[in-house]
Amino acid sequence: MTTPARSWVVAALYATLVFAHGCSHDSRWERHMKAGEDAYQHGNYLEAKKHFQAALQEAENFHPEDPRLATNLNNLATLYYQQGEPAEAVSLLERAVSIWEKALGPEHPDVAMSLNNLATLYRNQRKYDAAETLIKRSLEIQERVLGTEHPDVATSLNNLAGLYQDQAKYSEAEPIFKRSLAIREKVLGPENRAVATTLNNLGLLYDDQAKYDEAEPLFERAVKIDERTLGPEHPEVATDLNNLASLYYKMGKYAEAEPLFNRSLVIREKAFGPEHPDLAQSLNNLANLYRDQKKYVEAEPLFQRALAIQAKTLGPDHPDVAQSLNNLAILYRDQGDYAKAEPLYRRDLAILEQAFGPENPQVEVLLGNYAELLRKMGRRDEAETMDARAQAIRAKNAQGPRKLGSY
Repeated sequence: MTTPARSWVVAALYATLVFAHGCSHDSRWERHMKAGEDAYQHGNYLEAKKHFQAALQEAENFHPEDPRLATNLNNLATLYYQQGEPAEAVSLLERAVSIWEKALGPEHPDVAMSLNNLATLYRNQRKYDAAETLIKRSLEIQERVLGTEHPDVATSLNNLAGLYQDQAKYSEAEPIFKRSLAIREKVLGPENRAVATTLNNLGLLYDDQAKYDEAEPLFERAVKIDERTLGPEHPEVATDLNNLASLYYKMGKYAEAEPLFNRSLVIREKAFGPEHPDLAQSLNNLANLYRDQKKYVEAEPLFQRALAIQAKTLGPDHPDVAQSLNNLAILYRDQGDYAKAEPLYRRDLAILEQAFGPENPQVEVLLGNYAELLRKMGRRDEAETMDARAQAIRAKNAQGPRKLGSY
């Protein structure tokens, strides 16, 4: 069974935008930043990137330590990150952190926020030691300046726990998530939106350990909080529903999962329009559910639509496009249409290698999927070559075998 994509709820990498007023350079900068923000909120990341790049041309005329320049760099880094260009994102965000430290001082809460953002990038590049150092430094600043029970401390704890979860350090992650939850419940109240975020994350931790009975009430509580505080048709409710549906899916409770996936899909399409990346996630998840039930006719158009949305909004070489190519290839493989599946795997492999390098664990999983297809096509020598390469990647990364089709 292919694991559907899940929404990992962390402190947003996207910083609050600061609009400037004054000289003509400021005015042009402000217009581009506002246009970039609007495009980002509507899921048009390519358009947002263009505006933030134009804003940066204006911002380079500011003083080199102007915090607005750092804000611009931070937001542009977000777009590079969203489009699967982590190296460019890191370079921009490292510069932003340096500016904020000089402009605000190394102990400023905004510096702590920027360190958290940079840690998020390192975490997604699997640079776990570097990410941990930054998050812990951020946490030290916040506890010293804001106090040990400030909501920003809870955010850093949440991110640190997520970092440990990524490394399967579940026993270390759990008490940190619980401390984050306790702070948010005490300071913000048990029905606060941030509480729902931590409930989701703690639920995902249990989900990863197949502790489904412990995860289920956390996801259910998150849904209820967000429905009460945000309304039943808010996009965050769609994320909550997606997480709960994914849990039911992995438990084999397809009848319970399908209406939740469908409701999440309807909410996202109404909130974001027909071409938002989050909508593509919902389409992929529902299609996975249909595929596992051999409802191929229902699954195929959903996978194809998700792929089209991602290619348009994120760019044709984004890792999310690779995931959709993988899903569609498995659909064709399962139906015995190997001629349609193979070019999708080839394109998928090229995207992942470009985005993450040839020895990334996601490449390992794809090589395993591709090898299975080649065996079904009678091309055993090529399949063995793929398998050998996958095994070498697995050994280098010191990780066990992964479930076929999941990355």
